[in-house]
Amino acid sequence: MMSEQISILVVEDEENIRNILKYNLELDGFEVTLAEDGATGLELARQMQPDVILLDWVMPGMDGLEVLSKLKMNVRTMNIPVLMLTAKKRPCHLRATMAEGVDGYITKPFDPTKIAKSIRDAIDELVKTERYLP
Repeated sequence: MMSEQISILVVEDEENIRNILKYNLELDGFEVTLAEDGATGLELARQMQPDVILLDWVMPGMDGLEVLSKLKMNVRTMNIPVLMLTAKKRPCHLRATMAEGVDGYITKPFDPTKIAKSIRDAIDELVKTERYLP
């Protein structure tokens, strides 16, 4: 168990999913901030500099791929690990997010009780590859 609380920004347009993620991640000791759309998510990422961003791909307006691209181009947010939350699993989709600099995936549907473990596993992998330095 990590001793320091990890802050997560969840960018997800579906209120039920946002609430499920917040509830389960807080139960597991994460500090959670919610954004209901890409523009809000970008602004919060710049302001709060979270440890990790959990980013939905399919959202109205600015989708997750566009948000990811903007995050990785901004000096204040470019090094924040981004985990894409998506039902898209085809190789062409994965290549598109890899090209924009995604750090990992959590696929929908997900088990809410295992979401924290999935995030911790992704962070552990990033630490091993030195793409995340807490």
